[in-house]
Amino acid sequence: MQGSVRVIQTSSFARTVKKLSVANKAELDLAIKAIVQSPLLGQAKVGDLAGIRVHKFSLNRQQVLLAYEWLDESLVLVLLKLGSHENFYRDLKK
Repeated sequence: MQGSVRVIQTSSFARTVKKLSVANKAELDLAIKAIVQSPLLGQAKVGDLAGIRVHKFSLNRQQVLLAYEWLDESLVLVLLKLGSHENFYRDLKK
């Protein structure tokens, strides 16, 4: 990958991360690094959520979803939302 990737997080993403334990933050960092290495890792969404990708991984043996936008032309990764599947997509549309 050419150049360095800028990672930006929304305020709601930052609030969710703030509540995580140190071990969970380390797992989240690994997931984010995997996305930076391979931006198309997550599943592309369609319809209202077009342009957004969602990467699924485990924290504390529970599946969590990480929604992000990859702005290829400017090498920017925007972290939008982190959470369990319950109401995830409904909240993401807001």
